[in-house]
Amino acid sequence: MPNIKFNYLYRDGGNYKNFNSIVFNNPQNILLPALEELIRSKLISQHWFYADQWQVADLHFDSWDNELDHTFHEFESVEYTNEAADSGMDLASFMCILQTVANIT
Repeated sequence: MPNIKFNYLYRDGGNYKNFNSIVFNNPQNILLPALEELIRSKLISQHWFYADQWQVADLHFDSWDNELDHTFHEFESVEYTNEAADSGMDLASFMCILQTVANIT
């Protein structure tokens, strides 16, 4: 089974964006729909999450602007990929982290 890529971004109030992707090794052959279902169950208002809670890189811009900046990131998508894993944790470990995050709707 291929690796899985998690795509997300930070979008400030001025609609400026920083994008990031993380490729997880998937030795347990976890299916994409199972991951997406878990992710969507943990999103705030069906779109957002806190990078520190999900243990992914924070994508805020270098300077903070109280009129434009906020603390959450935006889920974009997950996909299968043949790209090499670039995360220190595998997909099952990432899913364990997500399972500990409180459900906020």
